[in-house]
Amino acid sequence: MKSLQFSKLASVALTFMAAFTAMGAAAQTQSRFPEKPVDITVPYPPGGGVDLLARLIGQGLSSASGQSVIIENRSGAGSTIGTRYVAGRPKDGHSLLMMNDAYAIAPGVFKSLPYNPKKDLEAVINVAYAPMLLVASEGSPYKTVADVVKAAQMKDAKLSYASCGTGTDPHLAGELFNITFKTKLAHIPYKGCGPAIVDVLGGQVELGFVTITGAIPYVKSGKMKALAITAKERSQIFPDVPTLAQSGAPNFYLSQWQGLAVPANTPAHVKNSIYEAVSKIMQTPATQSKLLELGYMPANDGPEAFQKIVNSDIDRFSKLAKQIGLNLD
Repeated sequence: MKSLQFSKLASVALTFMAAFTAMGAAAQTQSRFPEKPVDITVPYPPGGGVDLLARLIGQGLSSASGQSVIIENRSGAGSTIGTRYVAGRPKDGHSLLMMNDAYAIAPGVFKSLPYNPKKDLEAVINVAYAPMLLVASEGSPYKTVADVVKAAQMKDAKLSYASCGTGTDPHLAGELFNITFKTKLAHIPYKGCGPAIVDVLGGQVELGFVTITGAIPYVKSGKMKALAITAKERSQIFPDVPTLAQSGAPNFYLSQWQGLAVPANTPAHVKNSIYEAVSKIMQTPATQSKLLELGYMPANDGPEAFQKIVNSDIDRFSKLAKQIGLNLD
């Protein structure tokens, strides 16, 4: 009997030892991240906001760990080429996707994707939001959203808005504006926010929905008027610019999120270690200051919270794309 009891106790002890060993290994993995070179894939060309944030994160990770961090730009097909590449990478946390909410827009505007957006990748950390501005030229008669709505609802009104391209967040913001205020602003897509801003400044287009980053110097210099911002809260860089929610559209909200994802089935402790390492980088005063200077609104959503944001936007944008008949195939 004693021998049997001893055997049972020994078995229990071994089980606990194995559990503690596993926990210790996981903790070591977390504390050592990254433990080898990291590659961050940006599904866009160099020079844009997503690329800038990836390089900011990469520099911080490299400095903190001594490991090399490679930023690789794999652009094309509305960000789906780079996204598909990362979906097939090793699930060890050292192959990351730097993405924005074009990831959530893609399922609604493409008939088929080379990956399942809700199953093949998993969100890790949301580092920032990039809101958009409703803008007009310096000499425009429109000073508020109410001015635009009043003019747009007049008989035979022919107002138009420039966006940074069909299927982009600024385009969707303009269409959401039309739905919300029951207006019919005509959409004029451009190949990027830069050309759109140029034509708004020159008065070729009455209005524009553009990313805040590109508009900052023109609004600050007085060459362009910002009538409203699409974020939930006012921007610290333009505290006098009201949100669209404060301008007659209580439920209006559309800001690009920017963050990191990994291939699906990457272990939870690995995702948490990535979150902790990147969050520490993004929370430094210097980084926070840089984000605000560029017009970003800092964020710090972890794996579970960020995944909910991603999935919710996939559903939201799919519904909106169907409502406005948007298809990019």
